[in-house]
Amino acid sequence: MIPRIRIAHLPTPVEPLPRLSTILGGPRLWVKRDDQTGLALGGNKTRKLEFVVAEAQAHGAQTLITVGAVQSNHCRQTAALAARLGLECALVLFGESPKNPSGNYLLDRLFGAEVTWATRETYEAVLQETFEKAWAEGRRPYLIPLGASTPLGAIAYAYAFKEFAEQGIEADWIVLASSSAGTQAGLVLGARLSGWRGRILGISVDHPAGWVKERVAELASQAADRLGESVRIAPHEVEVNDSYIGAGYGVMGHREVEAIQLFARHEGLLLDPVYTGRAAAGMIDLIRSGFFKPGERVLFWHTGGIPALFADRYAPNLL
Repeated sequence: MIPRIRIAHLPTPVEPLPRLSTILGGPRLWVKRDDQTGLALGGNKTRKLEFVVAEAQAHGAQTLITVGAVQSNHCRQTAALAARLGLECALVLFGESPKNPSGNYLLDRLFGAEVTWATRETYEAVLQETFEKAWAEGRRPYLIPLGASTPLGAIAYAYAFKEFAEQGIEADWIVLASSSAGTQAGLVLGARLSGWRGRILGISVDHPAGWVKERVAELASQAADRLGESVRIAPHEVEVNDSYIGAGYGVMGHREVEAIQLFARHEGLLLDPVYTGRAAAGMIDLIRSGFFKPGERVLFWHTGGIPALFADRYAPNLL
């Protein structure tokens, strides 16, 4: 039995998107609402942290240490869970310290996380230094990698796929944002274990498709090992589109703005500027270009991230 802390509000709903389906034409659209997992305004990291932090506690951890960008959803949810469990939390954030805390970073501070700043080039070294300092101080740290994208994190999404399958909504495609690859890895593994015949398409937020495919395959296979399943996923079996990276990670462009507006104004549904906004923008463009066949059923897996909408970096550009 793999240790698990049950904190997420599950199962998350699956909802139709009738107005957006009509406006865009082509496939029938649905959404899996993992923005409603409950922890600190929800998101996909809640599922992963149920397993990752359970392992941390099994090792006697007193401090959770992890890393992410200024508006990291993972860091926000890690800080919240640490507060809930009475653990310390140390975050290494890459980027510049904002003059006015907003969005996810505001919540990091509100949850009492200790923040150290780094650059994208130095964050791995700073993360290791932070861990070693906490260990020397007797704070019993546990290091959670970027995005909690570990075999345990992937297992969380193998279970999430099983949850979706049991909800009885038929789909030909699942579309989601893919970055550190753990969420897609779990879904790919869950689909394989269930014998599902649909296709899972990751819209890359920041990495080349080849890198994402390799990482998804690696994590999915390692997660299968942890579950005692003799399953291997090869990179060529993983579907990733890297055509929508735009100006890079965290840079919101006109496509993301349009996707956020379309979802908000026609379905009353909020997306975030970094992940779901970019993935939805890719899905919308693929619909318009005829990638999906008419009448196909496409499920958009909403991975959360709503607090970033209110970050000073993004909010002024959304209207």
